[in-house]
Amino acid sequence: MTTIRREVLTLPAASLGPDNPLPPLRPLDEAHRIDDRDRAGLPRDMARQVDHEPLRSLLPVMVRDGYDRTRRARELDALVIENDRLRATVLPALGGRIASLRHKPSDRELLYVNPVLQPANFALNGAWFSGGIEWNIGATGHTTLSCSPVHAARVPAPDGGEMLRLWEWERLRDLPFQVDLWLPDGSDFLYVGVRVRNPHERPVPTYWWSNVAVPEERRVLAPADEAYHFGYERRLRRVPVPEYDGVDRTYPLNSTYAADYFYDVPDGRRRWIAALDEHGHGLAQTSTDVLRGRKLFVWGTGPGGRRWQEWLTEPGTGGYCEIQAGLARTQLEHVGLDPESEVSWLEAYGPLEARPDGDWHTVLRGAEERLEAALPRADVDTAYEAWRAHADSEPGERLADGSGWGALEVLRADLKLPGTPFDASTLGEEQEPWLHLLRTGTLPEGGPHEPPGPTLVARPWRDMLETTAATPLAEYHLGIAQWHAGDRAQAVRSWERGLVGAAERWPLLRCLAAADQAGGHPERAAEQYAEAFDDLCAHRPDAADAADEEDEAGGEDEAGGDDRWTAVAAALGREAIGALLAAGRTADARAVWERLDPATRDRGRFKLAEGELLAAEGRTEEARALFEAGFEVTDLREGDESIGALWARLGDEPLPARHDFRMRPDGD
Repeated sequence: MTTIRREVLTLPAASLGPDNPLPPLRPLDEAHRIDDRDRAGLPRDMARQVDHEPLRSLLPVMVRDGYDRTRRARELDALVIENDRLRATVLPALGGRIASLRHKPSDRELLYVNPVLQPANFALNGAWFSGGIEWNIGATGHTTLSCSPVHAARVPAPDGGEMLRLWEWERLRDLPFQVDLWLPDGSDFLYVGVRVRNPHERPVPTYWWSNVAVPEERRVLAPADEAYHFGYERRLRRVPVPEYDGVDRTYPLNSTYAADYFYDVPDGRRRWIAALDEHGHGLAQTSTDVLRGRKLFVWGTGPGGRRWQEWLTEPGTGGYCEIQAGLARTQLEHVGLDPESEVSWLEAYGPLEARPDGDWHTVLRGAEERLEAALPRADVDTAYEAWRAHADSEPGERLADGSGWGALEVLRADLKLPGTPFDASTLGEEQEPWLHLLRTGTLPEGGPHEPPGPTLVARPWRDMLETTAATPLAEYHLGIAQWHAGDRAQAVRSWERGLVGAAERWPLLRCLAAADQAGGHPERAAEQYAEAFDDLCAHRPDAADAADEEDEAGGEDEAGGDDRWTAVAAALGREAIGALLAAGRTADARAVWERLDPATRDRGRFKLAEGELLAAEGRTEEARALFEAGFEVTDLREGDESIGALWARLGDEPLPARHDFRMRPDGD
């Protein structure tokens, strides 16, 4: 019989730390955008979906950049679903990630299992980690829920046993979703039923890619003769499969640079992808036809790709590639979801044994025959229909709690979402002021010397902010909602109104500074940032107050003792230094740097900022000494070339290998 139980997984893990307390007002730095030259000749549905409401902002989600690279043994709550053939280990506090999928008869792990938990800046909002199977919803990229909790509970399964249900409210698009995992008795395949719902009276763009990490010493098979190649030079090219540029790219280690290969699976063909080792053992993923896309991601063998592989785990533990399945042909696209509708499908994951080497079509035919014998396509369709009858079943025993944002939205709109209850009991401190606004029409003022919390930006909340009392805090939140809606002039007016009578001006000044940056006014932005940082320093509790708060909280927190004011100062100081340097105000940038906490200045991101400062001051040798001493920019973004750009300003020597994270060929 299938069982679901709790376990504790202990492994070396870095702290996630606090979220960035500043609302993300800058345009989204998203790599999945294509050159206009590559749009010509795309299939009509694909061309339409590439332009379909791409994400422009992270709001209302906050950036997660407070993590570090100091790993120690930590206990992670896990949920294990198991039958006599498979054992799946799920991490409900980390997006519902399947950390391991082990085939018991062969005693083989089917996934790439990362031996550590090391956050890195790959999710849309920052913190993400590699390994296992992740559920990506929202917009192009790794989900903002990568390192966030989801709800989990037991649910009756179609075969009379139990399913593990995971569900959450995706905040970028305001869409509830669920992932149901179950193992029929005697099955070698884990079934995964997925449903995304649009409860609104308006269409909403949606996105889904199931992302599977597997060891890179594999050959990846998918039923296609062509693929769309997309690299970090941001060009989309249609290329043949398996060979492109004289190299068989279905072997991940045959590529030099990081790249995506989106396989063009013909209509009517079974949807599947597999990764097999040299002996023909590996993992297969298949699904009902709604999940049409299939993809291979490779890091490549170049120095940048190898460095990223080391960065995400322990050196010497082996690399990985990713095989994926999504709603569209590519991850450049969003699919429209009609008002008050839903989209659902069924996936299956299990072992496959087939010959990996040889003629492409012969290999595909053999693998497809073995897959059909192990799990007939008709059985997947039948399992989907059986699951749909249970998708609305109310959860039984609760196994984990997610966020309270779904509960807030359910209360606001009086939503009925059978199968995925967002209970009021999950409402917490972050939702409290918004619940007060919903019930009373007023937004409560925060406590003295308290940074403002997260902002809600959807139209109903914006409407409430427009009609509540025009306090400085309300004007701050209203301006952010207006900024998100594209009404930038009105946002600036709201922030300027909020300054009148504001006891603490720095949150509003920072918003105005960001607006000036976006509007092409670097001098004015620099001035606003300098004033904002001065105001923050004037109002920040002194060290004694901070120590008292820490004692009351029971000592050091997961961020190593940093309180929220340290996080605010670091975030605002980082932005201010960049703006002041861009405006040529090097001395003022240095003044901000010197007022940061010593522990903040020791972080790798701020060592890089110090290098920029030293270079601007003409102190080249001192800047080079920072590189020689060594530093790690913990939240370096994929594709970010700022380290290499600074090094190039300091001399002609090649970039040291430890700082080489380049994801594309030189000159592209």
